[in-house]
Amino acid sequence: MDRMPPVGSRVSVRYRLPAGSAPPMTDVIGHVETVAPLIVLRTKSGELVEIAHADVLAVRELSGGPVRASEIRALEHAAALAWPGTEQHWQDGWLLRAAGGYTSRANSAVPLDFSATLAALPAIVDWYADRDLQPWLALPERLLAVRAEGIKHTRVMVIDLTGPMPGAQPDPAVTLLERPDEAWLTRYERDVPPAVLTAVVDGVAVFASVTGAAVGRGAVTRAPDGTGWLGISAVRVDPGQRRRGHARTVCQALLGWGARNGASRAYVQVLSDNPGAIALYHSLGFRLHHHHRYVDALSLTARTL
Repeated sequence: MDRMPPVGSRVSVRYRLPAGSAPPMTDVIGHVETVAPLIVLRTKSGELVEIAHADVLAVRELSGGPVRASEIRALEHAAALAWPGTEQHWQDGWLLRAAGGYTSRANSAVPLDFSATLAALPAIVDWYADRDLQPWLALPERLLAVRAEGIKHTRVMVIDLTGPMPGAQPDPAVTLLERPDEAWLTRYERDVPPAVLTAVVDGVAVFASVTGAAVGRGAVTRAPDGTGWLGISAVRVDPGQRRRGHARTVCQALLGWGARNGASRAYVQVLSDNPGAIALYHSLGFRLHHHHRYVDALSLTARTL
């Protein structure tokens, strides 16, 4: 079976019914109450459904609540402004971003306007070819009908920054910088130029650090609907300092900083095959909003020729 999401997640589960049942299987949607020894789901009506692990055929995590395509588009717009690369270009409703190939987010085209269609692919391919870059498309679910598996399947998880929350007051254990210093870059470990890390459009970025242990990046930008969004990214913990709560400390400090700088909601983009990060963000209160993936525009262009 697929990996069961953490307790509290909203899921759809297909499972076997007892032998002789007709039909032999069924589906249920509900929130995960427990995962051991049995999987227990609470449905919208309050009913508790118990399922043996051996009977589960498929699991799909759903968004925490109904999410409109317009809400996905608005969040993706804010996220693109928070990680825009060092060069941007609008092409027929797509925002094209380039940064010398450093990071997928900063070197991909995302469909942000209702007018964006696959008819723009040739122009997108040419724009990236002029920069000696592969033309990757960052495709949020439900915004375009593209039947391609893609790579780097990503979960976009969100949380509301309302009411009392950890990080509301600055944490003396966390240093917040306007630009990453040498210590931050060393802890981050990835070969990404500071110009790419600090790039943000119509917003502000910050670089958090727990001395000798962990770092993270936060950026506040606004969606077209006016919502201030905090994006948390680049969270890294020294191998020798893991499982000591440093990542949580960094994230809580960034959540507080975001709230103090005009964000009313926050998001993270985490690879679907990173259960440790998913569990951390889930424990902080983040819930699934939508998925996205990266698809090579050249493969789609070849199909349309």
